[in-house]
Amino acid sequence: MESTERPETVSMPRIGDKAPAFKAVSTQGEINFPEQYEGSWVILFSHPADFTPVCTSEFMTFATLEQQFADANCKLVGLSVDGLYSHIAWLRTIKEKIEYKGMKNVEVQFPLIEDITMEVAKMYGMIQPAESNTKAVRAVFFIDPKGIIRAIIYYPLSLGRNFDELYRVLIALQTADAFSVACPADWRPGDDVIVPPAGSCGVAKDRMEGKEDMKCYDWFFCTKKLDKETIFKKIGKK
Repeated sequence: MESTERPETVSMPRIGDKAPAFKAVSTQGEINFPEQYEGSWVILFSHPADFTPVCTSEFMTFATLEQQFADANCKLVGLSVDGLYSHIAWLRTIKEKIEYKGMKNVEVQFPLIEDITMEVAKMYGMIQPAESNTKAVRAVFFIDPKGIIRAIIYYPLSLGRNFDELYRVLIALQTADAFSVACPADWRPGDDVIVPPAGSCGVAKDRMEGKEDMKCYDWFFCTKKLDKETIFKKIGKK
């Protein structure tokens, strides 16, 4: 006889939503999220558990790249459903014992949130019952300086994140905001960007006149050059 039980519904905030607010204890003290981060971009990310190898490799990478994200006006905030003392012991072990891809003596200085009640993890849809009822998946929320969720990336428990992509997404979002453009497939700073559709062939042709840096293939597909230095100067990257 087939089961009539319905799968548990997982609620989660969506792109464009205000980031759900919460207060929590972390390895860097109490956090009032996202209020205390107003004016900065934030990457809020979850990991399944302390003292696990994939998570360890990720935290070492995040910690090593923290200054690079900070230079792009972005702060990092981690979370798992482990307790505070477990977090502290794990981060100490990382610093004192673990070496990975040439990284060693790595000190994690960004906050790692204690969420033993799973309250925050459930609020952000980080608990995916079909994957695990007791561990958060590898969720990544990009939150802008106004506290709005701008992008969301989810990874399963078995797959570590691509940090080049996380940084690329951050810079692409900032570039799109600063220059009112869109970023095409595989875009990286310095590549051509997409100019929003003109609405008609005539408008597209008008755009092309006297604008050598813009190229229109048709009314809906126009690109223009935007060099890396101009991008980083405007978005405030050091």
